[in-house]
Formats: sequence, C-alpha cells, structure tokens
Amino acid sequence: MAVNLNSIVTQLLTPDVIAQIASFLGIDKSAAQKAAGATIPTILASVSDLVGTPAGANQLSKLLSQQQGGSPIDLLRNNGAQSLAQTGSNMLSGLFGGRTMDTMGQAIGRFAGTGDSGGKSLLSVVGPLVLGTLGQQQRDAGLDANGLASLLRSQKDQMVAAIPSGLADQLSAAGLIEKTGAGMRSGMATAATTGSRIAGASERAATGASQAAYDAAGRTQWPYWLAALVILGGLGWYSLQRPTEQTVAESPAVARPTTGTVGMAPADLTVDGVNLASQINSSIGTLKAALPTITDGASAQAALPKINDAIAQLDGITARADKLSPQARSALAKLIVAATPAIDQMCDKVLATPGAGAFAKPAIDNLRAKLDMLAKA
Repeated sequence: MAVNLNSIVTQLLTPDVIAQIASFLGIDKSAAQKAAGATIPTILASVSDLVGTPAGANQLSKLLSQQQGGSPIDLLRNNGAQSLAQTGSNMLSGLFGGRTMDTMGQAIGRFAGTGDSGGKSLLSVVGPLVLGTLGQQQRDAGLDANGLASLLRSQKDQMVAAIPSGLADQLSAAGLIEKTGAGMRSGMATAATTGSRIAGASERAATGASQAAYDAAGRTQWPYWLAALVILGGLGWYSLQRPTEQTVAESPAVARPTTGTVGMAPADLTVDGVNLASQINSSIGTLKAALPTITDGASAQAALPKINDAIAQLDGITARADKLSPQARSALAKLIVAATPAIDQMCDKVLATPGAGAFAKPAIDNLRAKLDMLAKA
C-alpha cells in the first residue's frame, strides 16, 4: 500500500514543533496547530500540480536532490523557526514563483487569522517539512523524477480533500487548486447512475403492474390499473425527493419548541445565503465520522485534517451568528447544546487513548472552545 504523504508530514507536527511555530508567528498553539495542519495539504496539492509536466517533475526532483544533510526538524530544533522559514521561502519561491507563493500565503493568512505576512511565514516554515519528507520518501523508495510525480498525482484528490473548506474556497478562487477533483466527479457520476436505476426500476414496475392488472381484470377494469399506475408513479417521485427532505430534517426538536410559539424553521437560520443549521449538521457529522476512528497516534494524525475542517466550519458559523436575531441565536444555541454531549463523549475517549490523546488535545481543546462559544449564542 502506498504511503499517505499528508499523514506522514502531519506526524512531524509534534507539540514541540507546534510550540515553536506558534512562538514564531505570535499566535496560540491551537491556532498554530490548525493553520499548520491546513498548510501541509495545501503545499502537497500544489506540488502535485507542479509535477503534472515533465519539466515540473524534473524541477522538484532536482530541488530535493540538492537538500543539505539533516532533517528540517533538526534545523528547526537547532537554529529556530526563523532559519527554517528563510530556507523554506527560497525553496518554495524557486518551485512556484514569488507571485504564486504570495497569493498562497495571503489565503493561508486569512484562514489562520495571521494576516498576509503571517500566512507567508507559516508557508515558509511548513514548506521544508513537506519537501524534506518528499525527499526522504524518494530516497527510501528509490524513485526517479517520474516515480515521485506518479506518487504525488495518485494522492492529489486526498490532498485536496484534506484542505479545510474555508481555505479551499480561497485557493480555488485564486486558481491555485481545483476543488472539483476526481472524487467529486466520481460521486456525481454515482449519483446520476443511481438516479437512472431508480427511474428505470419505477418504469419497469409501472409497466409490469399495468400488464398484470390488464390480464387479471380485462379491459373493463381499466380504472383500477390506472389507479395503480398513479400510485406507483407517486412512490417513484417520493423516493427521488426523499433525500432532499432528510437533509433539512436533522433539527426538528429545535425548529419547533414546545413553548407554544411559532417554531424556528431551518430557513430562519440562513445568513448571507448560508443555512447555519445545515452547516452545523455538516460539521457535527464530520466530527462523528472522524473522532471514532482515532485509536492510536497514526489514526489521530490521519483524522486531524477532518477535525480541523469541522473547526473551520464552526468558525464560519460563529462569524455569521452575530447577524442572527435573538430568537434565531437561541435556536442555533439549542442545536449545539443538543449535539455537544455525544461529541464530548467521543473527545474524552480520544484523550484517554494512549499515543493519541496528547497529539489530539490541542485540536480537541480548540473544538470544545468553539462549541462552548456557539452554545452561548
């Protein structure tokens, strides 16, 4: 099985590394963890685009072959983040060009809340960790330029999927990544195929039912088989519409309080065209899918990008919650309060897991702070 490049680099973000990055950028450790974790797949996705041409693949392979002895972690430990950032700035500028690096740094800075210069500094510090890992993988596996390029391209969809949605939106708008990758296209094709099968099954069922009714009762019974056709058609329409109804049915208890007042529908929680109830359902769903997978240090590393993605989504909800009416904010808080116990239980289990708790703690502390804030909205 091929190595997961994003997971391997993320494992380098030990508490000591995060502490140095946080000190260098002047931000708290949880923010540094979130920002660095998002920067890793951003760089990897950009590098996987770069090696899409033979010239780009050769350029990367040449750069990696020129790396000095010693790992980036040793450089960070011995010389500090400033020296590592200088090295990273030169390496990334050589690969992508100064303008692309500036644009990428601005997007990361807005996502991390560090400003344009902070985003570029973060990019420069994390860059050598990414490129150092790629160089090590190339040497260990004995890959030439084409082999390394093939490895990177094979994981492009995974890399893009690991970028938090808020950052991915900015990078996509700037033309630095393509969000609609193969995975999304595959999902759309599957959905289309499923829809065709449902429609075909409904048509075949309707045809069979009409023929059976005709044979059993003769032409004088046409009102009965006509009614059967109408019923089957209605069932087919209902089955096609049902998934959409389920999407907005996640919060009926909050939408209709038992106080006798008019209930709060999901549409009432829409701000700037974004339905905050749906956003909460999405982020909670992501957490419920990611947290139970953590059983050791390696699985914690793999789950961290998804947890950070959910945290970023909660940040967006918090930013928009101020625009809600008092009644809507109360409904939003009730959604969070209802979901928090299950998430807390999962987080407690992760924190008690040997090899995973210490690594996941900064992200979990950040997550709980976001949920507490929204619960008081």
